[in-house]
Amino acid sequence: MNSSPAAAGVPVERAVARAIRGAAHTDDALARALAAIGEALGLEQVLVVENDGGRERWRRDGASAGDSPSFEFPARSERGTLARVECFGPGPSASLEVVEVQLGQLLERRRVEHSSDVAELRHRATLRAALDCVITIDHEGSVLEFNPAAERTFGYASEAAVGREMAELIVPPEMRERHRAGLRRYLEGGEPILLDRRVEVEAQRADGSRFPAELTITRIEVPGEPVFTGHLRDITERRAAEHQLRQSRTRLVEAAYEARRRIERDLHDGAQQQLVSVAMTLQGARGSLEREPAAAAELLDEAIAELRAATAELRELARGIHPAVLTEGGLDPALRGLVRRSPLAAKIAAVPAERFPAAVEAAAYFVVAEGLTNAARHAAGASLVEVEVVAGEGRLEVAVRDDGPGGASLGGGGLGGLADRVAALGGELAIASPVGAGTTLSAGIPCE
Repeated sequence: MNSSPAAAGVPVERAVARAIRGAAHTDDALARALAAIGEALGLEQVLVVENDGGRERWRRDGASAGDSPSFEFPARSERGTLARVECFGPGPSASLEVVEVQLGQLLERRRVEHSSDVAELRHRATLRAALDCVITIDHEGSVLEFNPAAERTFGYASEAAVGREMAELIVPPEMRERHRAGLRRYLEGGEPILLDRRVEVEAQRADGSRFPAELTITRIEVPGEPVFTGHLRDITERRAAEHQLRQSRTRLVEAAYEARRRIERDLHDGAQQQLVSVAMTLQGARGSLEREPAAAAELLDEAIAELRAATAELRELARGIHPAVLTEGGLDPALRGLVRRSPLAAKIAAVPAERFPAAVEAAAYFVVAEGLTNAARHAAGASLVEVEVVAGEGRLEVAVRDDGPGGASLGGGGLGGLADRVAALGGELAIASPVGAGTTLSAGIPCE
């Protein structure tokens, strides 16, 4: 097989040049060039096989080419050979070196064009899939791109937004002139204030409602006048969560203060007074030990009884802070103790035997304790309270159910403080209490 044959020379070069000039794009140009080569050389078929495996074919109408090409030549550029051109039919009589370069340059341009098309498609797909609002503006502040997330957030269709001034669309009226002045200052060579920084701003929807947003603006490096893209996200939910967290922390601090004051009062009014009494009784016993041994013995017995009472009171006080049985045995024995002491008939449907972090066990214990207490206080007519604690997927699910009249809500008081305790561990407290269908107090607590 001759790899560089010849036949028509200059007519082929001219035909290929004319074909390329008349094409709308490089795909069309390649098809026209192959047809020009085939017609000029009287070929039955021309096949271009690119190095990456891509193929383009021209075939004469009604032609039946053989299995093997009559001759072939390379398509080459400054980067080397890009493809081989297989020709089916009579061989040329002149060199095709110019055609080799023509096709090579055409293939180079086609690759660049295709890669640009792919990049554009990827860019568009990314914009469509983005959860953040992506808004691109030109140097005059007019919108060039407005992605679907921006449509959903601001209430404008992309077709209605593109071409309009961004400040007019999404910036609150009292801030628009400041935005325009900042853009002018930057274009005149001033120091950028907002570029490439993450800032929190207020934005406005089509209906006039406003919301807090996080904004980042970058300049896109393109030829010509500056172009800017803003990435913006609605942070309403984040702000609300932060506010709730601050409130929760405040309530926890207040609850801790109140708990400390209660413990101080309980110690002062109860065990402390008893211990003072014990000290005085012992002092009296010491004074009468030699003179009246029988009286001293009575005083000592009295002191022993008072010490036992003080010890019992301290034990009860400690149970309110953190039950000893929970520390020593875990949830199973601690919850069974709560159920036994419940004024209402209660049972445990499930409780894990394994141990969990102390804070998690304490939260679960107090959820059950509060649920049993509330059922006894408010679920008049309830015949049974059921406690269920299940561990799985890194969480401890706690539920206290009664078959009372329902109608309860989280509200404040003990449940409010309990919700804060659970939230501090990253969990959630909920109550379901339809009227006439009982009440379920539930908590999901991360335990990993």
